[in-house]
Amino acid sequence: MLSHLNPPQREAAKYLDGPCLVLAGAGSGKTGVITHKIAYMVRECGMEARNIAAITFTNKAAREMEERVGKLLEGGLAKGLTVCTFHALGVRIVRQEAKFAGLKPQFSILDTSDIMQIVAEIAGTNDKSVVKGVQWAISAWKNAMITPSEAVKLADDETKALAASLYPAYEKTLRAYQAVDFDDLIALPVKLFDEHAEVLERWQNKLRYLLVDEYQDTNGAQYKLLRQLTGVRGAFTAVGDDDQAIYAWRGADVENLRSLQTDFPKLKVIKLEQNYRSSNRILNAANTLIANNTKLFEKKLWSDHGMGDAISIVAAPSAEQEAELVAMKISSHRFENRGSYGDYAILYRGNHQARLFEQQLRNHKIPYVISGGQSFFDRAEIKDVMSYLRLMLNGDDDLAFIRAITTPRRGIGAATLESLGTYAAQRGSSLFTALFEEGATEHVVARQLEGMREFGNFINKLEYRAQRESAAVVLEDLLRAIGYEAHLFETCEQREAESKWSNVRDFVDWLSRKGEADSKNLLELAQTVALISMLDKGEEGHEAVQLATLHASKGLEFPHVFLVGVEEGLLPHQSSIDGDTIEEERRLMYVGVTRARRTLTISYCERRKSGKEIRTVEPSRFIGEMGDGLKYTGGKKAEPVSQQDALAKLAKLQAMFGTKPAS
Repeated sequence: MLSHLNPPQREAAKYLDGPCLVLAGAGSGKTGVITHKIAYMVRECGMEARNIAAITFTNKAAREMEERVGKLLEGGLAKGLTVCTFHALGVRIVRQEAKFAGLKPQFSILDTSDIMQIVAEIAGTNDKSVVKGVQWAISAWKNAMITPSEAVKLADDETKALAASLYPAYEKTLRAYQAVDFDDLIALPVKLFDEHAEVLERWQNKLRYLLVDEYQDTNGAQYKLLRQLTGVRGAFTAVGDDDQAIYAWRGADVENLRSLQTDFPKLKVIKLEQNYRSSNRILNAANTLIANNTKLFEKKLWSDHGMGDAISIVAAPSAEQEAELVAMKISSHRFENRGSYGDYAILYRGNHQARLFEQQLRNHKIPYVISGGQSFFDRAEIKDVMSYLRLMLNGDDDLAFIRAITTPRRGIGAATLESLGTYAAQRGSSLFTALFEEGATEHVVARQLEGMREFGNFINKLEYRAQRESAAVVLEDLLRAIGYEAHLFETCEQREAESKWSNVRDFVDWLSRKGEADSKNLLELAQTVALISMLDKGEEGHEAVQLATLHASKGLEFPHVFLVGVEEGLLPHQSSIDGDTIEEERRLMYVGVTRARRTLTISYCERRKSGKEIRTVEPSRFIGEMGDGLKYTGGKKAEPVSQQDALAKLAKLQAMFGTKPAS
């Protein structure tokens, strides 16, 4: 079963004598190691699949892992195996142990837009930057397991001070809604395990061996959850790569790799250095680049794929010409090699860089898809309309109830909902059900309760009609009755309101056409709508160039990669230059380089528009750090930046941006 694995992979798959850290370089076959280890434990060691959990960071990775394990463990041997994300595991734990957490099993999980709405309400402001700052601060504290009382002592600026003052009210509001946020899905299980020994013992007995993928991306709470579940036995395999730790900005802590050696002195470390993806020229450049970082563990990638083509470094006079040059190169290379558009990727540091490349790809009639962008269904206006449909479909959906009853505003605020939520929690019922119970009159002010029941009757009537009338008619009546168009123009600037209303019209028209074509009523459409990815250019399949941020590209690979905008101030980003956090940016560049299988083209501009000004820019120091094997076209050769030169460039850039020099 393990015969086709290389020796370090085989060692990692078979090692079960204690805690194990597999340092898996880019493209080194880590998913194969995890899936074969699961199969080995079940088939060769007699373990029950239901006692094993493989934890990933994305649903896509979980699905892929589950499929691969299914092929290795046929005949029902994989039955009961847990393969899911950290947060999905958290949902299972909290649902099963809801009574210990003071929640009902049907609690709601609030998304970012719902959280922003709650924060705005308790902060008494609609200033998006303030609301976002508060939300980020509370999220970071939860990820680090910092309580509201501790947060007050740690608040070192105005935004954090505001966040610390709002933190208790924020938590109280969530519990009143019988809801949790994304961070609670890790923080609550950790708290439960800390406070209830019987709950911890139940889950330790259930999950007797853990495998954690992308371990370098764990935050403090996730690491504590791992330690709790594996206990003194340390029955786990963590698979990660310190060179690909690029998520510090969202709470990931690469120090968790170092902590493993301290917390588990018998930790076995196995390195996977053979790369199955890229040519050696690409790997040599990646190794030379990342060697400039402080290393937790030494490793060097190599492959059997030969040297391969030289890495092409291209200078363009401007951002517009850079985009045109990339589009032309893709078009001609595909024609010469009779390849597929899906073989190409354009990777960049920030989403704002995509626009020019989109324009040029369209000009050259090249199909493309964007990954890491906002889904149509994630737009606030679409979620507003969907909340009504979800509530019609399922009266137990508290999240939908809260969003629908407060959008547009009906004079029903947090205090009223908190009173209803408290009563609903006592009754163990949904907010919608509790609304109509006689006991609600003792908890909610009569005038407010009357308004809420009026809303409830409106939803019940819509639900009745939705089963009998066409989707188009019911949808139009719904929008008219709630005055959603007027609500948008009252709460948004005209341009934004027009854009949002246009999206709502597109959505409603699409739903209406679909209802007619599939002979489905509105409730039946609501059941399936979340599964349909509208506007994802699905018809093009894989015959499309992939545009993605470097963060979104992690885990992907392409035969031909264009890494664009590789300039000082962009990659590395100006904030990392100012804050002396270049190492994470270098890891980001490393991730981009190691996405390429056969060819890698790195481009930068000599001049870039900044507001109304056009400024001269420097090629990124990272290009000069990639060693030999680079072929330059135009522009000047980038050299590694000395500390003295870096400080001089920093002063020059700060002068351009009007910021004060670092002291």
